[in-house]
Amino acid sequence: MINILWFKRDLRVYDNEALVNAAKNGIVLPLYIFEPALWDMEEMSFSKYEFLKSSLKDLNDELKKLGQSLIIKNGNAIEIFNKLHNSHGIQSVFSHQETWNGWSYQRDTSVRRWFKSKGINWFEFNQNGVIRRLEDRNGWAKNWQSQMSVTSYKLPPKLLPIAEKTEKINAHPKEGNNIKKQILVKGGRLEGLHLLDSFLNVRGENYTKQMSSPVTAYRSCSLISSHLAFGTISMRETFQAAQNRKIEIQNYKKSERGNWPSALNAFLGRLRWHCHFIQKLEDEPRIEFENMHPSYDNLRNDKFDEEYFLAWKTGNTGYPMIDACMRSLISTGWLNFRMRAMLVSFSSYHLWLHWRRPATYLASLFVDFEPGIHFSQMQMQSGTTGINSVRIYNPTKQGQDHDPDGTFIKKWVPELTNLPPSEIHEPWKTNLAKAYPSPIIEESLARKKAAALIYNLRRTNSQHNKKSKEIANKHGSRKSGLRSRSFNKTKKEFLAKTGQLPLPL
Repeated sequence: MINILWFKRDLRVYDNEALVNAAKNGIVLPLYIFEPALWDMEEMSFSKYEFLKSSLKDLNDELKKLGQSLIIKNGNAIEIFNKLHNSHGIQSVFSHQETWNGWSYQRDTSVRRWFKSKGINWFEFNQNGVIRRLEDRNGWAKNWQSQMSVTSYKLPPKLLPIAEKTEKINAHPKEGNNIKKQILVKGGRLEGLHLLDSFLNVRGENYTKQMSSPVTAYRSCSLISSHLAFGTISMRETFQAAQNRKIEIQNYKKSERGNWPSALNAFLGRLRWHCHFIQKLEDEPRIEFENMHPSYDNLRNDKFDEEYFLAWKTGNTGYPMIDACMRSLISTGWLNFRMRAMLVSFSSYHLWLHWRRPATYLASLFVDFEPGIHFSQMQMQSGTTGINSVRIYNPTKQGQDHDPDGTFIKKWVPELTNLPPSEIHEPWKTNLAKAYPSPIIEESLARKKAAALIYNLRRTNSQHNKKSKEIANKHGSRKSGLRSRSFNKTKKEFLAKTGQLPLPL
């Protein structure tokens, strides 16, 4: 009888509670299943596949040092477990809990049923602070902090070798048609550790000041989101490394600390924020497909403009900052958070597109696609949660604020290379940008129309506020309470300063 260590989104041997417990209970077969049905999905792009291959290589190297190589199988999970059970006899399966997409949820449901029919124990361990079958959010942040502060799990002394044939992972369905890209972040634990170390010790000092601009974000952001998504590094070891660095900086003279204290505090907050959003999907899986707040169900469903969608997804809207961000994302597989929010805002408000298809498309581009964060954020930025203030980004103002010289725009929109900074953010006002498309919509008119529709819905729907309170009780953060935001400035003043239109609850 053997134990199976089933790797999913935890491609590492360090700080791996499932590995430690499996090794305590007998012979361990480390298993990764490449599931074609999952990788056939539109969200599962070739860039993710390349990241996976590198990560599996590093994982295999680490397991070899323990005495047993990684066993890779291609196919349906139940069929593979059945074959292994027939040939070896499976006593127990160990893995981490997985909060991923609807497909993986259904797969786990079927696998759990099959394990039970065969008398196989399945032990699942928490790995990122997300709590299964959570009753309410009270105390969630404190509990997360406690879990992240526990000593990381050490490696078992060794694994006994098992005679079992491994396989190469299948080719990705899109491999032959893949467009040459400049993928920014490579897979593998060693790469993840390098990025984390360089961020905490060199690159991250100006994180709070430079995370919003695509000109500076590529250097000053951690870039470890893909590694957290694939589990090549754990949330716990990331948190503890940042916490240790924070303590180290606190021991410096005040004059030597620079911007590190604020940068590390912001980063630590983002780590908690990461799990906070995954918890939303764990608690309510339907938000991958449905509006969180039902009052918005008919808001954008009456039409979907294919021409608008095509212009947006290819970076040909006629708005330089939108197009530069989309083209860079297509090529690199990564984009900083503020620019992601701007892309979604533009598709949802200016183009009035329902969030679901843009969500699928963006998921295919993000190497760091994490469903819990992705779908929650798509709904937040589209204004369908009912509990968040909705901000409609002015893409021209965002470009002027975050790329004033047009450096980022010129890199990704070469049609505008010859324009001076004074004209590059509004190329429709000059005759020098003939190769660049005209704006597909009138920005200010589209923004005002979208705002009016949202305001009208919130004002006239009698059930809106009641349902919003229910959603806030279920999903709202408890760290800062559930106070409604208040804006001391008028909408006009706020818009002039930020380029966004705030819509209070």
